[in-house]
Amino acid sequence: MSSKKKKPGDGNLSFNRKALHDYHVLERYEAGVALVGTEVKVVREGGASLIGAYIKADGGCLMLHQVNIPPYTFGNRFNHDSQRSRQLLMHKNEIRKLRALQEQKGLALIPLRLYLSARGVVKVEVGVCRGKNVQDKRETVKRRDADREARREMVRYR
Repeated sequence: MSSKKKKPGDGNLSFNRKALHDYHVLERYEAGVALVGTEVKVVREGGASLIGAYIKADGGCLMLHQVNIPPYTFGNRFNHDSQRSRQLLMHKNEIRKLRALQEQKGLALIPLRLYLSARGVVKVEVGVCRGKNVQDKRETVKRRDADREARREMVRYR
């Protein structure tokens, strides 16, 4: 299950915090996901996990791999496979552009979050990412700690 539970009224269903720690996000895209009925129920309950997930171009479509959506507890014998690959639904021009970016050295397509759109459809935020090295990760942690300390000081002197 995801580390952050779904709150009532919150459209976010699952985050990939590890991706934000390990990668620089260069661009973000929105894509639909082809899910079966029991998968939608589990995702809406907040049961999906994006840790370790990635996106690959297969033929003329993008496929989402290694997303863990556990079986629906009230499902029957037609329940879904938890680790199956799922197709992403995007316009053909966007798929071509993302495939070209993926083929560049050092770039990867990573799912950043699962969320509900305004119409109640499950969407994925796809990030075009470049890997961070150890020094970049340390710098990010230092910057985050400095921002946290600054906020504490501002609250203290109000």
